[in-house]
Amino acid sequence: MKYLLLFYCIISVPSPMAQVPFDLQGHRGCRGLMPENSWPAFEKALELGVTTLEMDVVISKDGQVVVSHEPYFMASYCLKPDGSPIEKGEKINLHTLTYGEIKKYDTGSKGNPDFPKQKRIETHKPLLSKVLAKAEAYCRTHGRPAVNYNIEIKSEASEYGISQPRPAEFSELVYRVIKGQVPLERVTLQSFDFEVLRYWQKQVQVGKYGKVKLAALVSNLKGIETNLESLGFTPAIYSSYYKLLSADKVKRLHEKGMLVIPWTVNDIDAMKEVKAMGVDGLITDYPDRYLKTFP
Repeated sequence: MKYLLLFYCIISVPSPMAQVPFDLQGHRGCRGLMPENSWPAFEKALELGVTTLEMDVVISKDGQVVVSHEPYFMASYCLKPDGSPIEKGEKINLHTLTYGEIKKYDTGSKGNPDFPKQKRIETHKPLLSKVLAKAEAYCRTHGRPAVNYNIEIKSEASEYGISQPRPAEFSELVYRVIKGQVPLERVTLQSFDFEVLRYWQKQVQVGKYGKVKLAALVSNLKGIETNLESLGFTPAIYSSYYKLLSADKVKRLHEKGMLVIPWTVNDIDAMKEVKAMGVDGLITDYPDRYLKTFP
């Protein structure tokens, strides 16, 4: 009888994965509704009730950490300081501009043709420090639970020294901002550039950085084992394009001790599909769609 009782006790204990609440992440704030990577987008995402604000960062000429997906101003939705359009093919490199210069570009009035429901509003690319401060203040003043942050270092080896610093310098600038502003247990650092992730992992191991969750962003067809071998360690989160996942792959990733949070899941049917696979969260431009489907 005692062995039977022990058996029931063992199988009744939930796995660590089962204890993690579902993580709804607002992609670039909520790009489907408000200008991406702007304070209005993050504020709207908080209003909707996301658990995590997902954002991207680049570095200005004067070493400021700027919230932006690309290190170049996009002609599709950005306007020059005088209100004129950016010509197709014109490359305006944020890494060659001071933040004072970057802030003068309007990134919301023109709208984004890929997101017709996005509200047109004059706004700009904010500093990471300002976004963190405003989000923390919003949660306090509105009595909502503390929000998490998923910060992507936009890095490509081909752009080192051109539109970005090398991974070590880039990482140092980002870490200096986040370490004093928000509890590190609420921070995820993600990147497609595995050199960036390896650098953060080493700094954590030697005690230079406090522990943050590291997420490997994946968009290739190489497979789980090949990607993890290339990375060189097991990250806290495996974050792949959602169409690369299956229930079997999610199970295998969980068995390796990783959370699975796919991107960018915008269609309601796709949300239902990945939820059925057993993922631990999802990144979406439309958190409102998720919340209406899974209230």
